[in-house]
Amino acid sequence: MSEAAAAEEAQGYEAPGVRHRWYENLIGLATGLFLSSLGVFFLHSAHAVTGGTAGLSLLVSYLVPLPIGVLFPLVNVPFFALALWKKGWQFTLRTFVCVTLVGIMADLHGLFVHLGSLQPVYGTIAGNLLAGVGLLILFRHGASLGGVNILALLLQERLGWNAGAVQMCCDIVIVGASFFVAGLPTMLVSALGAVVMNIVIAFNHRPGRYMGY
Repeated sequence: MSEAAAAEEAQGYEAPGVRHRWYENLIGLATGLFLSSLGVFFLHSAHAVTGGTAGLSLLVSYLVPLPIGVLFPLVNVPFFALALWKKGWQFTLRTFVCVTLVGIMADLHGLFVHLGSLQPVYGTIAGNLLAGVGLLILFRHGASLGGVNILALLLQERLGWNAGAVQMCCDIVIVGASFFVAGLPTMLVSALGAVVMNIVIAFNHRPGRYMGY
C-alpha cells in the first residue's frame, strides 16, 4: 500500500470497532505530528531528502535560506487548492494545520536536539522510520500531510491512474533531483530511505488490522 492509498483509506475507512473519542484523536494527532516532524528534522540534519512534498521541501531548503517551517506549507499551496476543490474545506483545513505544524516543529527540534555529528545513512533511515510511523498515526486518526498524495488520488479519481504508481513516480523525480543538489551518494541513501518509509506504511496500514476509526 502506497502513502497515497493509505491517505485515501484514512479519509474513507469506517471500521466496525470503537470510534475514537475527541481526546484520543487529539493525542494521536499530537503524537503523529511529533514523530513526523522529528523524522523531517533527522532527514534535514543528514542533508537527505525523501518522497512527497516533505522531500521537495527538504530539497529546496538546501538551495534557499528558508526554514522548513516556511517551505513545507509553501510547497503544499497548490495541493491545498486541489484538496479544497476535491475534498472540501474541513479536510483542507485539517491538512493545512498538520503540514504547518510539522514544518514548525521540525525547526523547533533544533532548539532541543543538537547533533554534532550525524552519520548520513543512519540519519536518513531513522528519519524515514520516524516519519513513516508518524504518518501511520496521522492516517489512523483521519489526517494526512497532504502534498503529492492529494494529486495522486485526484488523478486516480479523474483519469483512472493508479494512485500508488503516481506517488512512486513523483517520489522518484524528487529523490532523483537530489543528485543535482547533493550528489550521487546522497541520492542513493535518500532512495533507500524513501523505500524504508513506504515499507513501513505498506506493512502496517492494512484494512482490518486497525479497528478504531
